[in-house]
Amino acid sequence: MVQSSLQVWEDFFKRYYWEEILKLANEYPEKRSLGIQFPDIEKFDMELARELIEHPEQVLAHANEALSAIDLPADVDFINTHVRIIRLPERIQIRELRSANINKIIAVSGLIRKATEVRPKIMKAAFKCQRCGDVTFMPQAEGKFVEPFECQNDSCGRKGPFKLIHEESEFIDAQKLRIQESPDDLRGGEQPQTLDVDVDDDLAGIVSPGDRVVISGILRSYQRSTQQGKSTFFDLVLDGVSIEIEDKEFEDIEISKEDIEEIMALGNDSKIYNKIIYSIAPSIYGYEEVKEAMALQLFSGIPKNLPDGARIRGDIHVLLVGDPGVAKSQLLRYAVKLAPRGIYTSGKSSTSAGLTATAVKDEFGEGRWTLEAGALVLADMGLACVDELDKMEPDDRSSMHEAMEQQTISIAKAGIMATLKSRCALLGAANPKFGRFDRYEPIAKQINMPPALLSRFDLIFILTDEPLVSRDTAIAEHILKAHYAGELAVRRDNIINSGITQGQITTAMEVIQPVIESEMLRKYIAYTKRNIFPIIQDDARKQLIDFYLGLRKQGEDPNSPVPVTARQLEALIRLAEASARVRLSSVITTEDTGRVIRIVMASLKQVMTDPETGRLDADIINVGISKSQKDRIKVLREIIRELQDEFNGPAPLGDIISRAEESGIKKDAVEDMIQKLKSAGEIIEASNERFRVV
Repeated sequence: MVQSSLQVWEDFFKRYYWEEILKLANEYPEKRSLGIQFPDIEKFDMELARELIEHPEQVLAHANEALSAIDLPADVDFINTHVRIIRLPERIQIRELRSANINKIIAVSGLIRKATEVRPKIMKAAFKCQRCGDVTFMPQAEGKFVEPFECQNDSCGRKGPFKLIHEESEFIDAQKLRIQESPDDLRGGEQPQTLDVDVDDDLAGIVSPGDRVVISGILRSYQRSTQQGKSTFFDLVLDGVSIEIEDKEFEDIEISKEDIEEIMALGNDSKIYNKIIYSIAPSIYGYEEVKEAMALQLFSGIPKNLPDGARIRGDIHVLLVGDPGVAKSQLLRYAVKLAPRGIYTSGKSSTSAGLTATAVKDEFGEGRWTLEAGALVLADMGLACVDELDKMEPDDRSSMHEAMEQQTISIAKAGIMATLKSRCALLGAANPKFGRFDRYEPIAKQINMPPALLSRFDLIFILTDEPLVSRDTAIAEHILKAHYAGELAVRRDNIINSGITQGQITTAMEVIQPVIESEMLRKYIAYTKRNIFPIIQDDARKQLIDFYLGLRKQGEDPNSPVPVTARQLEALIRLAEASARVRLSSVITTEDTGRVIRIVMASLKQVMTDPETGRLDADIINVGISKSQKDRIKVLREIIRELQDEFNGPAPLGDIISRAEESGIKKDAVEDMIQKLKSAGEIIEASNERFRVV
């Protein structure tokens, strides 16, 4: 029995959505859509809900008509209003779409991969007969543009010519989107599938590439055309009815009054730092300093737009370099879960196009070039986690420089000159050059990454895996407790009458239970990013300046290395802002600066200490070699030049080594430096073990 009619929908609107309709009347014509939740239709009439799923076009036409015809107390007439159905009970995976779904209303979720510009589309075309001047209106269907066959004026009746009159034709905004399956839902080895979506009127232009959405719509099929003629295969296109933006930026996360009360209570807790540290990856033992840095990264500093147009980033970049098996990837995975827009990618499988953006030929019919967003663009206003940074191709790695400092990605490809935003924090993980750290070698030598990239990280942590009985015992117990809790939960789920109570599982899970639930932590971070903009106090500013100047003073002697650069000072400020945000404080105090100085010094000591002099040396990260090493290379070149003059030809290796040892340079260091100079093209091996300066 046909259930849908104008009367039925009018009753439904008056019973369930009268308040919303009055609200729409106030905002009309800026807002033209009324969102209807599918569960409400089910509550009202199960038959009507079933009919909507089976015959959506007819039922939605009734709903739209009923909405336009409804009597309003205000002096407003609804024209071109739309009923948008949201919260459909079942979401269908794009790969599971079948011919049975055609012409039904369905909901698909995924990432917006590509979006065209919003352009006008003609709905009703007005044609003027050039012979008699009569105007004919032709409704336009999807696909080809339809012109009148003959003039409708009986006294004329000619077959044209006709001219399109733009003023009297009806246009509507339209846009084409491409939605791709969410990477989280894929099984290993599967390629994400895509679906094209047509949206129009007020749905056009509300999403951009990278948004996670749920789109409800009517699935259509269009016949493919080939050069040989029409094909028996049809393409699927979704006719969009509603769009729900799912994965929200920090700005959009909804926080209730109860949440705010809980956030305030947490912010006033003196142990808030410890609580947040123990809420990040609780299944991983230890690493309090790294987790503290990750927490500050999630809260981030404040991005600043200066009057001269310059922008200072607020995002904090962190790099974890460590031996295999120290849970780097697990930390990255957890950070992605906490960030509202987290993208995880692995360096080995990422190209520069996949990280930044690529220009592709548009298959949406026009054949133009369009941009497809990569991982760093999709993570805009969120967090990008890149694992295996050291395994990336050098060309691909260089594409990250601009994204990290300027937080934009400039593209000049296929005639497209564009600047995309990538305002994201970067959490990177890399392995040492030789698989494991060699404790007798300087650390900078063992990180297989260019200095230009390393210097852009605010914090670099070295995670070594050194056997230590007490620590190993604690880690082993922690891992076994975590596995035991998991085993109990799996057995209870899969075996009926297992005898395991929920209480036992809760007790076992306490070890790996975060102190603050991840959903609450996301809301806490969102609240601080929205409402807390701390200002530095004079005594805190003085502490930072004194610390910075104290370190710089070490480099005043011409023979001393430059200990830190202004980049480290900027990192300190960003971290101090994040630290104040954690406490929900509107001022940065000496407590915050003291905390970040401790974290930054721990990072600097690990990475920037010259093993020979024991001093901090910024050149280790910024240039790749320490000041003492540079000085020795200079000495070695002079030795080779002197020996060249003495021998009237290339200098033998033996003589170079003995002369260098007299200057206090060890034999293995000489051989290492000769290899470096050779690869830099500064000396040439003229014959067997005989060298000359270029």
